Amino acid sequence: ERETGWQRRDQLIGHAENPHHPLKTSSRAVKAATTSSSPCCPTCPSRPSPSGEAHRPHEAAGRGPREEGKGPAAATNASTPEGTAPAPPAAPAPPKGEKEGQRPTQPVYQIQNRGMGTAAPAAMDPVVGQAKLLPPERMKHSIKLVDDQMNWCDSAIEYLLDQTDVLVVGVLGLQGTGKSMVMSLLSANTPEEDQRAYVFRAQSAEMKERGGNQTSGIDFFITQERIVFLDTQPILSPSILDHLINNDRKLPPEYNLPHTYVEMQSLQIAAFLFTVCHVVIVVQDWFTDLSLYRFLQTAEMVKPSTPSPSHESSSSSGSDEGTEYYPHLVFLQNKARREDFCPRKLRQMHLMIDQLMAHSHLRYKGTLSMLQCNVFPGLPPDFLDSEVNLFLVPFMDSEAESENPPRAGPGSSPLFSLLPGYRGHPSFQSLVSKLRSQVMSMARPQLSHTILTEKNWFHYAARIWDGVKKSSALAEYSRLLA
Repeated sequence: ERETGWQRRDQLIGHAENPHHPLKTSSRAVKAATTSSSPCCPTCPSRPSPSGEAHRPHEAAGRGPREEGKGPAAATNASTPEGTAPAPPAAPAPPKGEKEGQRPTQPVYQIQNRGMGTAAPAAMDPVVGQAKLLPPERMKHSIKLVDDQMNWCDSAIEYLLDQTDVLVVGVLGLQGTGKSMVMSLLSANTPEEDQRAYVFRAQSAEMKERGGNQTSGIDFFITQERIVFLDTQPILSPSILDHLINNDRKLPPEYNLPHTYVEMQSLQIAAFLFTVCHVVIVVQDWFTDLSLYRFLQTAEMVKPSTPSPSHESSSSSGSDEGTEYYPHLVFLQNKARREDFCPRKLRQMHLMIDQLMAHSHLRYKGTLSMLQCNVFPGLPPDFLDSEVNLFLVPFMDSEAESENPPRAGPGSSPLFSLLPGYRGHPSFQSLVSKLRSQVMSMARPQLSHTILTEKNWFHYAARIWDGVKKSSALAEYSRLLA
C-alpha cells in the first residue's frame, strides 16, 4: 500500500518535481544527446567550447521565466551578438498531410475589429435613435397625388414606409354623390365631427349653390393602419366642362372638343384606379344611372394590361381572369331612403347590378355582404340569389332627427309614447362602422408580379399613371369620340 501511494504521488506530481521519474530521466538523456550531436541553429557552434562548458541551445540558454511584456522576439535579440544583424525568423513548417501552397483543411476565422479597440465608434445620437423607434408621421389632411392639370405629384412619398402590408382604396362617382365624405368617414373622421375638419374636404354649401365640384385631380391620405385612400374628382362632371368652356382654357392638342377631354380625364382616372387599387368604391346617390355602368365597362376595356401572380378563383363571371389583375368593386348606395332597405327592393337592386355587370371581369360580388354583418337580422343568408358587393347608407342628416325621434300621439298607450319612432334601418354611424370593417378586411392580392412595399407602390403607380396618359387604347377611343 505504501508503494502504491508513492507511485500515485509520482504520477500526480509529474516528472517536473520528481527527479526519479522515468520521463524526467528520458528527457535529460534526449537533451544531452541533442547538445553533443548537432547545433540547434546555424549560428551555434557544432563543437563544445574550449572551456569545456556544454553548449546550451537558444531555447534554454540565457532565458529564464518569460517576463511580462517580452515575447520570443526579445529573447532572440538578446542572444544575437552586438553589431550583427538578427537572423530572419524561420517560416513555420507546414503540418503533416499538407503540401506547400495548399489551403489548410481547417477553417481560418478572422475576428475583425468592430470598434472595440482603441478607436471607439462615435456614439449614436439619442435623437436619431429615438426617431427610428417613433411611429410614422400621422397625416392630418389629404395631399395631392394628381393635380388639377393631371400632373403627378411626388409629395406623398414622404409618408410611406418600406413595408408590404398595405391596402389601397379608391373611389369613383358622379358629382355631388358624397365621395369625399364617405372616404373621410372610412379613413379618419366620425359623423359627429365638423365636416370642415374632414381629411378630404367635402363640398361646401356655397359650392353646392354654384353647382361646382370640390375635389380636382386625385387626393391622397394614408392612415396609421397603413391603408391608402384615394379620393378623385367627379367623373363626367358638368362643372368641369362648364369651367373649360367659360374660362377658355386651352385643351391639349390631342383633344378637339371640351366634352371629349372631360370624358377622357374620367377614363384615365378610372383606368388608373382599376390598376393600382385593391378596392374601388363606386358611390351613387340614386338607383340607378345606366351611363355609370357603361362608363365602368369602358374604363375596364382601356385599363392597362397587368399580369396577376395570384391564381385564386374569383367569384365574378369570366374564366380568363387569371391573366390580368382586377380590383374588388363595391357599389355604395349613399343617401338611401327608408324604402330602399325593404327586402323586396334590396333583392331587385342586387339582381339589376348583377345583370348589368354580367360580362365584367371586375370582382363585383362575393367579397362584401350586408346580410353577413347583421344589417337584416330576419333574412336568411340565401335570401339573395345573386348577391353583389352592394352596401346601403342612409342620409347623414337623419342622425339629427334620431336625437328627437317622433313619438306616438297623446291618445295612444303610455308604453308606445316612450318608444322611439320607426326608422326602418340601423343608424348612420352603425352602418358606416360595418362598412369600414368589411372594406378593411378585404383580401389584398398582389398588384404586380412582385410584392410591393408602400414606396414601391408609389413608384409603380407613377409609372401606371404615365402609361395611362400615353395609352394607345385611350388615344384611339378619343379619336372615335371626336
